[in-house]
Order: sequence, then structure tokens, then C-alpha cells
Amino acid sequence: MVVLLLVLLGLIGTAFSAALWREASRRAQRRPSVEAVGLGAVTNFFDTLGIGSFAPTTAWLKFRRLVPDGHLPATLNVGHALPTVAQALIFIKLVQVDPWLLVACIVAAVAGAVVGAPIVVRIPIRTVQAVVGVALLIAATLYALANLGLMPGGGDALSLPLGLALVAVAAHFVMGVLMTFGIGLYAPSLVLLSLLGLNPTAAFPIMMGACAFLMPVSGLRFLRTDRIDLRVVIGMAIGGIPAVLLAAFVVKSLPLETLRWGVVVVVLYAAIVLLRSAFSPLPAPGAQVQTEKSA
Repeated sequence: MVVLLLVLLGLIGTAFSAALWREASRRAQRRPSVEAVGLGAVTNFFDTLGIGSFAPTTAWLKFRRLVPDGHLPATLNVGHALPTVAQALIFIKLVQVDPWLLVACIVAAVAGAVVGAPIVVRIPIRTVQAVVGVALLIAATLYALANLGLMPGGGDALSLPLGLALVAVAAHFVMGVLMTFGIGLYAPSLVLLSLLGLNPTAAFPIMMGACAFLMPVSGLRFLRTDRIDLRVVIGMAIGGIPAVLLAAFVVKSLPLETLRWGVVVVVLYAAIVLLRSAFSPLPAPGAQVQTEKSA
């Protein structure tokens, strides 16, 4: 079953790469953003070590104003898709976990992404800002709890009894929906599986496998929308894949406590900016027209 997952993942990654390049060629956006290459390298390097990539990427995109707020879900899901496929290929192969639990959580997360992606591309930008802003506040809280030693330690299990496994599967469906809004799956998946008694190391192939399958699936939907800049996306992918390999096979581990506190600060900044935009008064119709003309 693990071999089948790896083969499917390889095929999905190849097909998604072709679709991304084809769409970038159609839009004349094949030249990657140099800044996005660096962003993809840094965030995916630490993502492979367990920091997570969505929250810090969102913070940097907001700080530098690289994309409009409405582009955030598509940028995160498409830009990090191929580096996450690389992570999953490595960790599914190297880390042991119950294959049935692995497959069930992956299928549930993909189903959630199929449900969520069509909603995200149609909802108002202010809703996206509010949802992602709240998610960033939650992410900052999780980072802080991890540094304070208040996160669940987990057990030694490599599988879960049926009842707890069903809880994990249902939760990954919800996480799959939330992923399409730009809300990272890694932290909530790791917390949940640890609370259920799974060995935290065994959670890595589950959370990485779930993201690696669902992100290309939802990404195909995002590629057909106008809320995406493929120069940024391609840059993140180009920088991210070698960074994943470096983190997984060369560095392997780092003392990350200080880095997490830094992430807390930048993520809180991005959350405040997004929430302020989401709940600020709408401009008068005449002012809106003038702004659009001047843009």
C-alpha cells in the first residue's frame, strides 16, 4: 500500500507540474519572482523540520505586499504543493505508521479540499482576510504553546483503535476544507494525532501525505482562477524543493525554539493586518471607483 501511495504521489506531482507550466505559459508568467524563490526556500526548509510553511509565508507576503489578500489561498496551496510532494515522498518512505490510518486521513483531507476549493474562489475577499487572520492567531498560539512545553507530547503508538481513527479521519476532512482557505494543516494535525496517542514522529507522514495529495487537487482549481500570480508561485516551488531535500537529508534537525518565537511575532503582525483589512469600513462607492481607476 505504501508503494502504491508513492507511485500515485509521483504521478500527481508530475501531472501538476505540467499543468502549472502550461498555465504559466498561457498567461506569460513563466519567469519566477526572485524574492519568491528565497521565500520558498526558507519556509519549506523549516517546514520540513516541523515549523509549518503557511503562517510564515502569509506573514511575509503581507509584509512585502507581494500578492493581494484575495490571492493568499491560491498562492499558498499552489506555491507549496510541489515542495510538499517532495516532503511526503521522503517521510512516507522513511517513517513507519499504520498504512490504513495514513490512507484514510489522506483520502479525507483530499475530499475536504474538493469541497473547499470551489467555495474559496467565489467568496468575498474580506471573508478570506477574516478567516486567514483568525487562523494566523491560532497558529501563533500553537507556536507559543510549543515553546512553553504545553503542547501534547503524544504516545508511542503507530496506529489508533477504530473509534479514535474515525475521529482522526473526520478531523482531517475538516482540515482539508480549511487548507483551501490558506490555513495550514501541519500544526492542528500534529496536535490532534498526539492527543489521540499517536507517536508524533508517526504523524509526519500523515500530515505531509495529506497535504501532498490535497494541495495539487485544490491547486488545479486555483490555477483556473484570476486570484493567483504564477510568477510568485513558480518561484516558491523552485526555491522550496531543494530546501526540502537539504532539510530532510543533510540538516535533519535544529534547535527551533528561538525561531518559533520569531515566527510568533511575524505571524501576529500578519494576523492583525489581515483582520484590520477585513473589518475596516468599506470605502464610499465614489472613492472605490477612483481607487480602481488610479490603480
